[in-house]
Amino acid sequence: MNHLGIINYDEYSGAFTWSKSRRGCSAGKSAGHVNREGYLVIKLNRKAVLAHRLAWFLMCGEWPKDGIDHINGDRTDNRIENLPAVSHAINMQNKRAAMANNKSCALLGVTWNKQHKKWQAKVMAHKRRYHVGYFSDPQLAHETYLAAKRLLQPGCTI
Repeated sequence: MNHLGIINYDEYSGAFTWSKSRRGCSAGKSAGHVNREGYLVIKLNRKAVLAHRLAWFLMCGEWPKDGIDHINGDRTDNRIENLPAVSHAINMQNKRAAMANNKSCALLGVTWNKQHKKWQAKVMAHKRRYHVGYFSDPQLAHETYLAAKRLLQPGCTI
């Protein structure tokens, strides 16, 4: 599907290609680049646009008012079926990586508890922090965290 006269978007594959050759871009070639956060970015009229937001605009006729989620967690998968409009709160529920300041464990939802000398799982939901439990194994803590997260956060897709 040719949109904006310069770019094609395939809603089934999520691919963006240039429809016309222009400086540095050949017609038919993939459009954009992956930024350091892992999202596809396309430059249009000297402005960087996130591809998932552009896909939403091209298919729905308006820019998304809030967030766009990638259901499967792949930030480069821009198929329209993978891109529901969601609130910021719902989108934040679907984070798949631990916070950078969590030095004790790379697993989401898991931290080391010095007092109990065990791995602790906690979930944020409904503006509250829920204690899930203490575990000897960080992987078990993470799996239990995910189960609790899915129960407490209905928009969770992880």
